[in-house]
Amino acid sequence: MEAAALRNSVPPGRTAPFFGFVWTVVGLAAAVSAAALATLPAQLPRLPLAFWLMAALAVVFDARPFSPHAKRQSMAVFPSICFTFAVALEWGLGPAVAVQAAAVVVSGWRIRYAVWRTVFNIAQYACSLAAADLVLRLTPGQRPGAADQLRLLDVAFVVGAGTAWLAVNHGLVATAVRLRFGGRWWSRVRQGLGFELLATGSLLLLGPVLVAAARTSAALIPMLVLPLYAVSRMARLSAEREQLARLDPLTGLANRQALLDEVTAQVAVHAELAGKDAAGGRQLALLLLDLDRFKHVNDALGHAVGDRLLVEVSRRLTAVVRPGTVIARLGGDEFAIVATRLTGVDDARRLADQVVGALAEPVPLDGLPLDVGGSIGIALYPDHGADFATLMRHADVAMYEAKHRGDPVAVYVAESDHNSAERLSLLADLRRVLETGGASGADPGAGGAGAVRTGPDPGTGAGPSRVAAGPGPRGDDAGGSDVGDITLYYQPQIEIGTGEVVGVEALLRWRHPRRGMVDPEELIRVAEQSAVMRLLTRRVVDDVVEQLAKWAAAGIDLRAAVNVSVRDLHTGEIADQIAERLARYGVPPSRLQLEMTEGALMADPRRVLATITRLHRIGVAIALDDFGTGYSSMQHLRRLPLAEVKVDRSFVLGMAADADDAAIVRSVIELAGALGLRVVAEGVEDERTWRLLHAAGCDVAQGWFFARPMPAEDLVAWLARYRPVRPTGATPSAPPGGPAGRVHAGRAGAEPDHPGTDPVHQESPRDRAASDHPGADPATGSRAGPGAAGSAGSGPDAAGSAASEPGSTGAVTPASVPAGSSDGFLPGVE
Repeated sequence: MEAAALRNSVPPGRTAPFFGFVWTVVGLAAAVSAAALATLPAQLPRLPLAFWLMAALAVVFDARPFSPHAKRQSMAVFPSICFTFAVALEWGLGPAVAVQAAAVVVSGWRIRYAVWRTVFNIAQYACSLAAADLVLRLTPGQRPGAADQLRLLDVAFVVGAGTAWLAVNHGLVATAVRLRFGGRWWSRVRQGLGFELLATGSLLLLGPVLVAAARTSAALIPMLVLPLYAVSRMARLSAEREQLARLDPLTGLANRQALLDEVTAQVAVHAELAGKDAAGGRQLALLLLDLDRFKHVNDALGHAVGDRLLVEVSRRLTAVVRPGTVIARLGGDEFAIVATRLTGVDDARRLADQVVGALAEPVPLDGLPLDVGGSIGIALYPDHGADFATLMRHADVAMYEAKHRGDPVAVYVAESDHNSAERLSLLADLRRVLETGGASGADPGAGGAGAVRTGPDPGTGAGPSRVAAGPGPRGDDAGGSDVGDITLYYQPQIEIGTGEVVGVEALLRWRHPRRGMVDPEELIRVAEQSAVMRLLTRRVVDDVVEQLAKWAAAGIDLRAAVNVSVRDLHTGEIADQIAERLARYGVPPSRLQLEMTEGALMADPRRVLATITRLHRIGVAIALDDFGTGYSSMQHLRRLPLAEVKVDRSFVLGMAADADDAAIVRSVIELAGALGLRVVAEGVEDERTWRLLHAAGCDVAQGWFFARPMPAEDLVAWLARYRPVRPTGATPSAPPGGPAGRVHAGRAGAEPDHPGTDPVHQESPRDRAASDHPGADPATGSRAGPGAAGSAGSGPDAAGSAASEPGSTGAVTPASVPAGSSDGFLPGVE
């Protein structure tokens, strides 16, 4: 009943013009056929058997019209046309209109047309037959139906009559559709014109054949029924096969191809309405649904139960949406809904919430109540895309964002699109800069590192090596790289108890010629989703091991920490690569340490454990980074071959002012100490935090209080100036319970409490890229800071600092930083 109601409905606001046209056509049909129908009663007794056979066959065939598109009854093929056109050729307009009216009444009853629609169809056919009859009356001499034999001229007029029939009929239907649904009249005329010419034109051309058969013998007329039925049946089977090709065989819902066609058609309709300001605020939405935990059902109960679950889900989806809404199964446990007539994003959300509610009730299968939920992504036309491909991709992005947030519904936002054209371009540039080794043609003698250098390094005496491309001079003389330069910066790690530099953390910097310093969060998000992440890790490992060899040749023994992603740990490639590089450069495995996050560990514990176990056997230390921010599990701390735990800077930054942060840091230090693990605190930015960490028993610290990340050549100079400082003075009291009393040292003059208050300064330890300091030296990307010669004040890295003298109380003030300056390091690096 719902489909019939939709076929017989007229959109609000279009009732008056549409029905005005309908009754005008009815009146015109009555006027042009009244005279012919008036003579019909006297004509009926004289009509031969052939007429009655054609009339009966017209009514019988129209009882089941053929429609190649199940949803568009206006495109149905009515076989009565060939019989009524033959009647018009042979016996005139009156009998043809009467037979056509009877056939329309029967077909309208079968299709459940409203009375007004049946009346309009009778009128449209009457006008079409009247136009054909007018053309036949223009034939010189006798009309074709009155002659014993058809002349060539008669055939031409018969074709002209059929053309007139087609033109009038299609024009009336197109005008009615335009008045009913809107749009341009000419586009409505073109819509379905090819189908009309082929299907209806073929039926009209059968009319003269029926006339010839009737003149020979009435017995020949039924013989034409079989070929007509065969053609109709083959066409119906072909349409059914086409329809099945557009349906999902399991659920009976539309498939991806049908969804594409529907969205394309609806986008065209909405675009046309919007162009004429006739949309009335209506919007089109594409909802993409992915079931949760469906794989668990398949694995535990088998695919047969999983299929039954999908059938039940499709039934619930069909029950919850509006009639006429298209639901498609795209494959697996993914469904799509095309919703029209929405008032906006809130209406789309309400529909999504209804779907979520329908799936919230458990599905009982084989005595088991199966909980099946889903995540839904929403994309709206035209806000989120103007074609099927764009809407589909953006709905997919929103759906995965919903899964990531644990929210059942999400609307597309550009910020969550990690595969936008801009980001794909960024990923392509990153691949190029990694494959080409950085900035080709950089000047080896410039202050920044070149792309590739071979031969002994003049500064260290190390053997042949490749230096990571660094920010060298810009402009035409810089080599003209169109993908920018990459380099490694190193941040010192200080043993708190002795003040000695025990290691460094390697951090990647990428200066893009158009983007400047690339946002590290965006860079890592994009790289981790592709194989480029392995290229990036390979590049970093190669450069760090080579740099360790250079430092060792220069008498500098440091441990270097390198961040790795979950993609790196899923295979054993990284273990083989590291073993080969360490052997090539003669670097002891203990000099290299890999840092992984808790998220990487929990993504696939079995495979990750296998990889880090191999690395542990090689002798490479493993550190757990960002500890406390992920999915920490005590059993992993106990089972994994870890050497170090890094306390996340989000806790360290606030421990001097927040009692809760301080308690968390102390608890982590005590736990790690009990397990025999070294503890590194990152984000140390002031003396008070430094002393609190010492009092809590922390082993190592890194942060701006000691030194900022710097290129390898600057680190050598910094180490030459550095003097160890030991916190031998009085231990600071516990931090207050509120933000008052926070101490920040690191800048001269007034400034925010700590860089964490400014998003430009925040950096997570996993970051490999960040923007440069505005005051950076263009040759090195570094600036005067802690440990720089001539800095005002003193700090743990100040050469000749009074705090480093024997007997000093250990009071430390960090090196000055020019007031109002900003390092521009983004979240991810200290």
